[in-house]
Amino acid sequence: MKYRYTKFIEELLDGLNMEALVSRLSDLLLSSGFNNPWDPQSEGDQSMQALHDAVLDALLNGGVMSDEMLQRLMREPSDEDARARIEEMVQKVIEQLTDQGFVSTTGTPPSGQHVPGTVGAGAGPDGEARFEVTDKALDFLGYRALRDLLGSMGRGSVGGHDTRELSTGIEAGGPPRPYEFGDTMNLDASATILNTVRRGAGLDIDHEDLMVTQGDYQSSCATVLLLDCSHSMVLYGEDRFTPAKRVALALTNLIKHQYPGDALNVVLFHDSAEEVPLAHLGRVRVGPYYTNTREGLRLARRILERQRKDMRQIIMITDGKPSAISLPDGRIYKNAFGLDPYVLRETFAEVAACRRAGILINTFMLARDYDLVAFVRRVARICHGKAYFTTPLTLGQYVLQDYLNKKTRNVH
Repeated sequence: MKYRYTKFIEELLDGLNMEALVSRLSDLLLSSGFNNPWDPQSEGDQSMQALHDAVLDALLNGGVMSDEMLQRLMREPSDEDARARIEEMVQKVIEQLTDQGFVSTTGTPPSGQHVPGTVGAGAGPDGEARFEVTDKALDFLGYRALRDLLGSMGRGSVGGHDTRELSTGIEAGGPPRPYEFGDTMNLDASATILNTVRRGAGLDIDHEDLMVTQGDYQSSCATVLLLDCSHSMVLYGEDRFTPAKRVALALTNLIKHQYPGDALNVVLFHDSAEEVPLAHLGRVRVGPYYTNTREGLRLARRILERQRKDMRQIIMITDGKPSAISLPDGRIYKNAFGLDPYVLRETFAEVAACRRAGILINTFMLARDYDLVAFVRRVARICHGKAYFTTPLTLGQYVLQDYLNKKTRNVH
């Protein structure tokens, strides 16, 4: 017998905060391969069953529904009735996620069930139904991550990267000064006329009379976020890559909305390294096994050398030692046992090249092994950067705090 509680379920859906639900589903939507560390191409985390289970857990245990809503949902006299009602609720929530554009679905759902938005079989193995995260969901998750991280640091809002320098052309706030060639013509009218009167020239203003207003100078910054996506980031019982992606999305959202004059690029490094378009950032997963730190730094340096900003910096998030380098003939030299002197020497040489190019490297290390601590501190010493030893839970606060404070520290 089928149970249909459509009218009742619709009433509960009206009181459901879909944005809070999407936030609770963020670990699934930003899945990085934690459940399939030996198969980085596996999409098991994107099955409709995985979405169903995640929605069910969020409704019953995630605080998305109030206690009163849960009591109403489960008030049927028999367990069978309650299960049918909960199943109906989950299916309706998935429909709403699809209708509101947070996910799209493909393939054929199990047991002949209809899933709104499906486009036919063949999307997954044997036509299995799957879901895909939309750009709208990724933008929203980036915004929520940014809001949560800034809120935890006690910041209600942020603006430009303020420094102690004074410049023309920004919101006025400092004393006027004589105009110099190249200044923005942000004239201080009263000071200019006063100079003319003092010269006894009436209102015959000359070049030497010009006074311009000054304001706080806000510097521009080019950043490459260098993310380690080797397998160690999802091994040892802890997913470190998904929190790193969440931080990257928050930083992208911060720059896009608060600092549009800044530049941000993302580079992944593993056996080799490649740049990832910001639009694809939320969908990246762990890559091959080794950690080619030098190749990541080299690609980041080449990207930053094309930028003409006041500051250029690399934010490197990693949890492991360098264990690979790319050879001139295209082959990859790998050694995962200990700190290979050859790999270290080549990696430190690239760090020195970044320093000569005026590029700062700040490293956020998600591990505290003695050898790794020594490696990170030497990187910081070579390039005059900073080393942060943090955890996936506090990574976002460290990265954003560092970014927000960076310009004041570096301009001087």
